[in-house]
Amino acid sequence: MTDPTQRLLVTGGASGIGRAIAEEGLSLGWDVVVIDRDKASVGQAVTAGLSDPDATAAALDAALADGPVTRLVNNVGAVFPHSLEEQTLAEVDAAYALNLRCAVQCAQAVLSGMKAAGFGRIVNMSSRAALGKELRTAYTASKAALIGLTRVWALELGEHGITVNAIGPGPIATDLFTRANPADSPRTRAIVQSVPVRRLGTPGDIAHAAGYFLGDRAGFVTGQTLYVCGGMTVNNAPV
Repeated sequence: MTDPTQRLLVTGGASGIGRAIAEEGLSLGWDVVVIDRDKASVGQAVTAGLSDPDATAAALDAALADGPVTRLVNNVGAVFPHSLEEQTLAEVDAAYALNLRCAVQCAQAVLSGMKAAGFGRIVNMSSRAALGKELRTAYTASKAALIGLTRVWALELGEHGITVNAIGPGPIATDLFTRANPADSPRTRAIVQSVPVRRLGTPGDIAHAAGYFLGDRAGFVTGQTLYVCGGMTVNNAPV
């Protein structure tokens, strides 16, 4: 059986930020398992639609068949960009199912293995939008909720050697971002100009931050949210 402290599970890891995190895990010498609706080309691929709890449960059983996982990145998510008037209740439910419920379900599945090992690292992928962003009712609510869960889990699990932290990406050049923010849109151009470093982030920027939180030496950092946003949150995030 593989050493559980060397196993990393990434949800939504077939592309974008998730793929970059999976690649980071491989570069750090970990065995990587990816669960995604699309077949991943990095690590062990488990294909499943994570918006469905039964499919998620089956995928987790497959991921854990080779032994416990003690490093988890809850990365999968969807945006559903609309104004309040246009946001449907079905989209709100879908955002919570994929962005939030899936994270709870994955954490519950790996928890016993982490406790048995006396070691665990959980990283929840939130968003800068958790601080507030137009056209993001469903998305912002679910991503802000992940920050709340991060703080609760950090308090509950610290005594077991398990740390829980969140990352809040700013605008990152991924397919998910460009679908919600077309390149020729004045709103998109305004976003780039509002970033103090004057560029969009890359998936690698987020993977680097995740690698830190997932590492052995990050055991005294828990319950924190790191905004990787090129400085966009300086005037918004609490000190």
